[in-house]
Amino acid sequence: MHEWLRTLEETPDLQGAFPRLRESQVDALRAHGEHRHTRVGEVLYGEAVEGYDFYVVLSGKVAVVAGYGSQEQQLITVHGPGRFVGELGLLTGQASLATAVVAEEGEVLELSPADLRGVVERDPMLGDLVLRAYLLRRSLLIGIGVGFRIIGSSYSAGTHRLREFAARNRQPHRFVDLDKDPAAERLLSGLGVRPEETPIVILGGQELLRDPSNAELARRLGVPVASAPPGLLDLVVVGAGPTGLAAAVYAASEGMSVVALEAVATGGQAGTSSRIENYLGFPSGISGAELATRAAIQAQKFGARLSVPATATGLDEEDGHYAVRVEDGGSVCGRTVLIASGAQYRRLPVPRLADFEATSVYYAATQQEAQWCGDAPVAVVGGGNSAGQAALFLSHTASRVSLVVRERDLAENMSRYLVTEIERTANIEVSRHSEIRELRGDRVLRALLVEDSETGTCREVEARGLFVFIGVTPCTRWLGEKVACDADGFVLTGPDVVDPIPSSLLETSLPGVFAAGDVRSGSTKRVASGVGEGAMVVRLVYEHLAQGEGFAYGRR
Repeated sequence: MHEWLRTLEETPDLQGAFPRLRESQVDALRAHGEHRHTRVGEVLYGEAVEGYDFYVVLSGKVAVVAGYGSQEQQLITVHGPGRFVGELGLLTGQASLATAVVAEEGEVLELSPADLRGVVERDPMLGDLVLRAYLLRRSLLIGIGVGFRIIGSSYSAGTHRLREFAARNRQPHRFVDLDKDPAAERLLSGLGVRPEETPIVILGGQELLRDPSNAELARRLGVPVASAPPGLLDLVVVGAGPTGLAAAVYAASEGMSVVALEAVATGGQAGTSSRIENYLGFPSGISGAELATRAAIQAQKFGARLSVPATATGLDEEDGHYAVRVEDGGSVCGRTVLIASGAQYRRLPVPRLADFEATSVYYAATQQEAQWCGDAPVAVVGGGNSAGQAALFLSHTASRVSLVVRERDLAENMSRYLVTEIERTANIEVSRHSEIRELRGDRVLRALLVEDSETGTCREVEARGLFVFIGVTPCTRWLGEKVACDADGFVLTGPDVVDPIPSSLLETSLPGVFAAGDVRSGSTKRVASGVGEGAMVVRLVYEHLAQGEGFAYGRR
């Protein structure tokens, strides 16, 4: 029955995703784990299992298989002696995406997730090795489409919502398109689902969710979802981009009780960046998704709570503290609040945009969007760093990238290093002093009509996907008129507030309510400055809390 397992060879480590531990690292883990014998065919953990353990292969082999035992069974990797099993979900508390099964009799070392965290906290080098490997493995799983399945029409808004949520939260999945996959309707029929009842999600090959909300899908995937913590928190952070995550890390590390609420995915707008190359300390660059994942794990390590998805809908004053209302009707209460809800990219002001937003228009350029577009020609509109990063990233997969900018010179609003890279990339075509006037296609984008603003001439540019990065608008509608904002809706702080004048630089017109990052009027729209402001807020929050009674800085 298990003969095929015995023939498997160890997967080579070509990218650093499957490192082999040194003997000293194995010994450090051995002191906290259980040593056990294994037999061929033994399942160490199954698919869709929550709270599964960490395994180090001491001898023999362990195979990681998606859809184990089904007709769609897919071998992912094989680990030999000195290598460890698992992926990012083990650290974040999400359910397993595949089955770990013994391929060759031997021995393993088994640690609970809590024991693993304890060891890596004492050995940062080992912790970084495991985290880096798990991040790379998550990227590999996304690339091959392992995980749950979303079945629906590519023209459906519900399908687009689920795919976007999965992509932004780096959840590996496979999309089955009712409009293109001939086997899709047969699959639905076998499940007793009518096409009009889609989209559906299939988890672990068995559990079926019919048009689930983002929150319901998050719960089933093990993503931490919104819940009202008991009691009064020291700090409620609205937004889990770089600013909100930095505040959560520093506040929790100093003993404050803190929760960060995020509407879509940790990382915010920065999390959609394919590569951040000018962030201090990362000379070779880092993706926004990896930066966000590392920060989220760090925040949870210190005891901060992250709630995703949790959309803030209002801010109220109650008995000397504040209550942040969330979309499900509940609220989270805190002595102080940080508004770090960031900004979102503006929609392109062209006719028929809504016709294509469910199929061909994107406001992020990550691995998932690149996979959706494949090698088809795409277009990027915008003259800032986000647009430049997106164009370079997409040039690795798309046959051609058309970059449409209003500026005469790319360097007007784009960093020089990006301009240089774009100019030397053969398959990026730049249309300067140009604007998109028309989107062409039937439900799926086929081409753009681009006008040269200096000559007035128009030309058709072939594109199957359009990536929009044309400036931002603040995410402040949830605040109503509770705090003072500038004419563009960005939150005023410090000396920019006329009445009453705040006591600190990042405090808003409401005492104890602070604003930082992209949402703040006059802020520098850079990841590094957002992180800096998030860290700075924690000191200001402490000073505000210290004016009251019963608060001791660093009390934990």
